Amino acid sequence: MHGINISEFLFLLGGLRWTIGLAIIGLVFGAIAGLGIALARTSPIATLRKVTSAYILVFQGTPLLMQLFVTYYGLALVGLKLEAWVSVAIGFTLHASAFLGEIWRGSIDAVPRGQTEAANALGISYGTRMRKIVLPQALRISLPATVGFLVQLIKGTSLAAIVGFTELARSGSIVANQTFQPLVVYAIVGVLYFMICWPLSYYGTYLERKLASAAR
Repeated sequence: MHGINISEFLFLLGGLRWTIGLAIIGLVFGAIAGLGIALARTSPIATLRKVTSAYILVFQGTPLLMQLFVTYYGLALVGLKLEAWVSVAIGFTLHASAFLGEIWRGSIDAVPRGQTEAANALGISYGTRMRKIVLPQALRISLPATVGFLVQLIKGTSLAAIVGFTELARSGSIVANQTFQPLVVYAIVGVLYFMICWPLSYYGTYLERKLASAAR
């Protein structure tokens, strides 16, 4: 048994780097797909609404852990063997796209309907209306919920360890097994998670209060 040395602490920081990287990948690509889902959910085309609604139900109604299993082991079964980080990045992207798509769909619906009706009366096309009128307002409305989801996504990256991806939680497990000091190691891991998540949570609360004040 020995204390935590600098090399082991740096190993934990390396895991933290992958945790942040995975969360960013999931957020960025999930946001791109989520925007398409949100637009489809608010589309006048019934088929698009039904398909994307089913997509959201699947990913919101099943555990993230199961989704990571499917993207890692399921894709391998059909001959698509991917590295662990690629498969978990795909899993987190699909997961994020469903939740962000629903968050943004709600934000689009929250934009006063009179503005859409006025745009229709002026003959403004759907694309222009969404790009210049609805989406800028919807994005502002959705910011607190989006930041809150990012916090959940960061904490959810710990599940990637189940398929062998070495992020912060798995790095902590490895170091704990080497040092036989799990309480010390996981305390450090918890502090690292807190240092990332708490400022984001505080910022999300600040945005929510700011939006509530502006709406009065």
